[in-house]
Amino acid sequence: MKRSAPIATFSIVLLCIITGCQQQIEVDLPEVDPVYVVEGTIVEGEAPIVFVGEAVGYFDPVDANSIGQAFLAGASVHLSDGTTTVELDELCTSDLPPELLESAEEILGFPDTLLAELDLCVYTSFDPAWRGEAGTTYALDVTVADASMQATTSIIPAVPVDSAWFQSPGTLDSLGLMYAQFTDPDTIGNAYRWFAKRINVRPEWDPLAGQVKDADFIAPLGSVTDDAFYNGLSFEFSAFRGVAAGSTAWDDEFGTSPEAGYFKAGDTVVVRLCSIDEQVFLAIRSYETLILSQGSPFAPPANMITNVEGGIGLWAGYGVWQDTVICQ
Repeated sequence: MKRSAPIATFSIVLLCIITGCQQQIEVDLPEVDPVYVVEGTIVEGEAPIVFVGEAVGYFDPVDANSIGQAFLAGASVHLSDGTTTVELDELCTSDLPPELLESAEEILGFPDTLLAELDLCVYTSFDPAWRGEAGTTYALDVTVADASMQATTSIIPAVPVDSAWFQSPGTLDSLGLMYAQFTDPDTIGNAYRWFAKRINVRPEWDPLAGQVKDADFIAPLGSVTDDAFYNGLSFEFSAFRGVAAGSTAWDDEFGTSPEAGYFKAGDTVVVRLCSIDEQVFLAIRSYETLILSQGSPFAPPANMITNVEGGIGLWAGYGVWQDTVICQ
């Protein structure tokens, strides 16, 4: 009988542990004021594009419906070039007939299939006078509900690339990267962002046959740099192919498609090197650093940087150098 006591004690302890594991703990999270997000660009020669949304809670579900609701309609968005101010027009995809969704895909950079599912609202101007001009500073003022947000960005004149070409490294056969030769001006503080867009149509054997490969310019991760280490130097660099947000294309599936991240012989690619101001560089670099860390505990700590006062997000101006490369 004395030997059975430890066994009985162990059983009681084990029962308590199991019971404790099954206990539900409910935590009441405090109510917080909404945080609004402004995401906008003004590219040299193009119309301004501004999204206004509300930040989603950490524990809130994320699906097509919640994403659509995150883009807010009814905001008041004003743009100023220092001399004139204009109120941007609201454009919502739910108001567009199916035949105009393809045009919206080119403007917004989202696949038309995704736009058909989401009620996505954007603020822009249809006035040709409001196209981005190099050397101009643009101030944005956004009012939604009782919140007011402001941001300023400049379109820095672009620095041309000396040459750009396609090349297959190693034994990748028809797959390769985009290469460029570039000379940075001898003035410290220049910053850049790289984009590319495949404009050729997918072949008949492709599941997406007949579609243009890229609806918009895409920046790969690691797309921004400044001249802190190469001011005034001439050098060569290479760039992988980026993947569009929400893409369902088979050649964008990392881990399953050998073509993910690469350009291909036969592609016609429009490449852009955009000049950006310091705040835009710092904001995009912080975003890409967080993405590349993938939650690793060994990654350096980083916070998202924003140039939006009264909210979060990014208002970015881009000065554009552009060329077309035929991959062969």
